[in-house]
Amino acid sequence: MSAALERAPSGWAGRAVRHRSFLAGAAIAGAVAAVAAVSLVWTPWDPAALDIPNKLRAPSADHWFGTDQFGRDTLSMIMRGAVTSMAVSVVAVGIGAGIGTPLGLLAAQQRGAADQAIMRANDFIFAFPALLIAIMLRELFGPGAVNAMVAIGIFNIPVFARVAYGAALPIWTRDFILAARVAGKGAARITAEHVLPNIASLIIVQATIQLSLGVLAEAALSYVGLGVQPPAPSWGRMLNEAQTLMALAPRLALIPGLAIIVTVLGLNLLGDGLRDVLDPRLARER
Repeated sequence: MSAALERAPSGWAGRAVRHRSFLAGAAIAGAVAAVAAVSLVWTPWDPAALDIPNKLRAPSADHWFGTDQFGRDTLSMIMRGAVTSMAVSVVAVGIGAGIGTPLGLLAAQQRGAADQAIMRANDFIFAFPALLIAIMLRELFGPGAVNAMVAIGIFNIPVFARVAYGAALPIWTRDFILAARVAGKGAARITAEHVLPNIASLIIVQATIQLSLGVLAEAALSYVGLGVQPPAPSWGRMLNEAQTLMALAPRLALIPGLAIIVTVLGLNLLGDGLRDVLDPRLARER
């Protein structure tokens, strides 16, 4: 193993294969994504099918994780629940990064009154947690996965705006930016060609971290009934349904809880590893 690591390529690829946190996070996140992908075409049982005569069955060869109080196969629900968690998280992060990053770059580019207006607006949005935004959206449009995505996405906008703004400000003071100005490039072109490429690694790392927070947020919203609605499986709703059965079947809470923990852990390890891999100045031994 050590000999193989010594022969690893140089550059970011070499740092990636030598970074234990990155490898562990990539393996866990990849496994969760693979389970989600497989569940779209196959699950051991229909995750929404009710089988009351076989409710609360213990784990067996037919039902590896047992069944819940409605006779639904727990393993199938966990597999399909991975789709819900990953889909909501990815879309929410896409909304946050797609809107927040340009806003942060624009604020760093404009400075002055425009800078203050954009960042104060982001501070205002940041004051509203995703749960409160989800409640507001539910009152307007009703509960559902789309509203959960939008609520978490809106909460992510100021996060990415702050990261982009803070990273872009020092770039604008660099000599190569002055050279670009002298060459006749406009502010928008400088942002696209010089500033954004220099902060892209930070945005990627932040996106990975927000993915893990998105999984937690989706589970929390589903737990309180503001996320994905039945019959679509959700890890958060599985926890909610299992809370009255803790004494009778604690596995119904432990299994989705472990699924959330493992997924969040994998994404956090991946983000931590990406930070070191993409920016060697931050690299350290694991």
